Amino acid sequence: MRSRGRFAVAVTFTTAATLVATAVQAEAVTETSGGHTVAQYEMNEGPGARTMVDSSGHGLDGAVGSEVQTGVGVQGETAYRFTRLDPDTPPTHPRHLATVPSQRDLNPGDRDFALTVRLRTQYHFGNVVQKGQATVDGGNYKLQIPSGIAQCLFRGDHGTLIVSSRSRLNDGRWHVVRCERSQTGLALIVDGRTEARKSGWTGYIANDWPLSVGGKTACDQVDVGCDYYAGDIDYVKLESR
Repeated sequence: MRSRGRFAVAVTFTTAATLVATAVQAEAVTETSGGHTVAQYEMNEGPGARTMVDSSGHGLDGAVGSEVQTGVGVQGETAYRFTRLDPDTPPTHPRHLATVPSQRDLNPGDRDFALTVRLRTQYHFGNVVQKGQATVDGGNYKLQIPSGIAQCLFRGDHGTLIVSSRSRLNDGRWHVVRCERSQTGLALIVDGRTEARKSGWTGYIANDWPLSVGGKTACDQVDVGCDYYAGDIDYVKLESR
């Protein structure tokens, strides 16, 4: 896996440097100090691994389902591979997921919060990472790729914000996708470039559901689709401020 930066938020500077910044620089997400790594999943475990190790030192390890391929070498990286499953077609495949038991720090609460994933896919659907689902008490957040478009959603007690990328990511290449929830809004950054931003405050988010990688944990593929992700994931990182 490749190195990741510290927690970042979009900020506006009034210094002279800003006055001479280019248009591209103006769109860049500025690195700031003070971020806290909640959990970091390198996904470098070997073949057959059943524990998704949290390398942050906080001990938030997860369980890897037996249908998830670990230790997969792809384009110079070691990753988890999630094979394709037909959408909305029974039966369910709970072993297609990697899950982390609910912990307080995995909930954004009222903090600034960021979710970063490095992924590679050729498919056009699936929930990549989520905690909670659409109707659960306490709100939820997720990164998904409907029609190959990266989309971030945060739902709290003040409302819901959704932002989508301008381009499709299902080109078989590695992409770093970052969702940043702050007091002022929600931003989506793809490969270091801000793709979308929406103002607003989603409010407090805290549920007792597991963090799920690869799809939903509560679904039946009839009334509720499991939205299983298909592709590779190199790492997942969660940060707060």
